[in-house]
Amino acid sequence: MTVYCKFGTALEILTGKWKSLILLRLLSNGTMRFSELQKAIPDISKKMLAQQLKELEYHDIVHREVYAQIPPKVEYSITEYGQLMKPVLQTMSDWGAGHVQHMQKLYGEEDEAEAKPSDLRKIDSLP
Repeated sequence: MTVYCKFGTALEILTGKWKSLILLRLLSNGTMRFSELQKAIPDISKKMLAQQLKELEYHDIVHREVYAQIPPKVEYSITEYGQLMKPVLQTMSDWGAGHVQHMQKLYGEEDEAEAKPSDLRKIDSLP
């Protein structure tokens, strides 16, 4: 497998607007139900959240636990293998925060809400 192919495989896991946000929420909050994830990421549709969770589950990054009860209960958590992504996400978060500062210096001050997304923060408190 070439270096490019390995890099592309890693990017496939994190590409898109939602996967990294889902992972950040699960890493910082621990086990969460579908509805809790949707509340934590309000702009994501139910269909997109379900699709992204299925992809993360396929790659053994997220575990889906279904409880045999009525009403049905499903919980999502980061797998042991998925925990290996924590330093990758931390590095991306650190770089993103630095990039925001760089762009502010380069082009002047912006509205902080636009310049610094809430998910670009230290995640060293993650389990």
